[in-house]
Amino acid sequence: MESVKPSAVAPRKSKLGRTFAKVLHIKALTGFAQTEGQKKVKTEANLKDEGNSLCRNFENEELQERLAAEASLAKVFASISFVKASYAQLQFAQSPYDPDGIEAADKLIVSELKNLSELKQCYVKKQSDPSPETAILAAELKELQSVNKTFEVTGKKLESQVRLKESEIIFLREKLEEANKHNRMMEKRLNQSGSLSMLDNLHISGLSSSHFNSVLRHTIRSIRSFVRLLVDEMRSVGWDIDGSVNAIHRNIVYWKEDHKCFAIESFVCREMFESFRLPNFSIHSGSPPDRNDQQKLFYERFNELKFMKAKEFLSEKPRSSFAKFCRAKYLRLVHPKMELSLFGNLRQRDLLNAGEFPDTSFFTSFAEMAKRVWLLHCLAFSFEPQASIFQVKKGCRFSEVYMDCVNDDDFSDHTQVAFTVVPGFRIGKTVIQCQVYLSQSQSRVEKYTSAKQRQPQFRP
Repeated sequence: MESVKPSAVAPRKSKLGRTFAKVLHIKALTGFAQTEGQKKVKTEANLKDEGNSLCRNFENEELQERLAAEASLAKVFASISFVKASYAQLQFAQSPYDPDGIEAADKLIVSELKNLSELKQCYVKKQSDPSPETAILAAELKELQSVNKTFEVTGKKLESQVRLKESEIIFLREKLEEANKHNRMMEKRLNQSGSLSMLDNLHISGLSSSHFNSVLRHTIRSIRSFVRLLVDEMRSVGWDIDGSVNAIHRNIVYWKEDHKCFAIESFVCREMFESFRLPNFSIHSGSPPDRNDQQKLFYERFNELKFMKAKEFLSEKPRSSFAKFCRAKYLRLVHPKMELSLFGNLRQRDLLNAGEFPDTSFFTSFAEMAKRVWLLHCLAFSFEPQASIFQVKKGCRFSEVYMDCVNDDDFSDHTQVAFTVVPGFRIGKTVIQCQVYLSQSQSRVEKYTSAKQRQPQFRP
């Protein structure tokens, strides 16, 4: 048997061993590389987690600091609102004076100022609230309560002012009522015949123009009082006052809107003084008295009526000359359409036509005015020669001798007589001026208006 040669076996073994060793070496190298890569990946992940954790911690700290600052500011604003509410309460307690309320409000202010001082110390020492969210909500609630308290105090103050104003209104109403009563008493005294006390115990031979002028002034007051009542009644029912004024005097340029009442006054005077020159106006009451007895008769009529109220005299003597005068003048002055519009019926007119007299405030005012005109008429016929009446026409030139202007503030060289408001009188050589309303000439106004319209109009 042939033996194996060592030289042939050894190389095969060594080649196999080298191959095996190479494989082991490669595996060792591969495993080491994988371990190093895994370690590297793990390290980067850990760093990223640590970075995220640090960012989150930083953001949380920043959020906590911001919440702490907001909580501090909320507490400061809440304290300021509380002090404001307490100060409002302190002011309210001072008027009217309330010592208990002042003391309570003062304690609240001092306590809150101490609280603000503590907040300042906490801010300086950087001592934040452990639960800022709760602190913010508590501060907001405190601020809302303080604002509500301020509104309550303000409401109480306004209520107190309202009560004070109401008491002032009541006081002023009482004063107004007293003033109105005083004015009514004064007007009543002026309208009563007792105001003609200067004619008491006066003989007919002692009559003068001053006596007549005094009675005329009282008559004008009574007429104007009735005109005011008439205008108020017309306005209350929506009467067209401008249309009525234009119907009385056409194409009159009034300086002021209030001056239109002069037109109504002139209408009343015109109707009441119509036929003043006749012994009994236009009333047919028998034959006129003898000239020698006329002066004495009319002065007796004057003395008979001057101390009585018109209503009382009419009830006592419903068939007297004065009663006939009242009936005739009312039916002439107050148109049926006007009476129907003012009162809704014609009852007063029907009563007068039936020989009776209405018991209304309107007719009472008219009767007092009629009495004054009647007394002036009786006094005019008590003179010898008797007093005469006159008025001026529209367009006349103004004369200071015969005329007195009712609108003195608007007097100028370019004005003329628009109409007579109150007639004038002559007593012997004495002239009592008539009262007139002066107005611009209508032609001047039309000329001025047309010239103004011809001017170029500039519009923005």
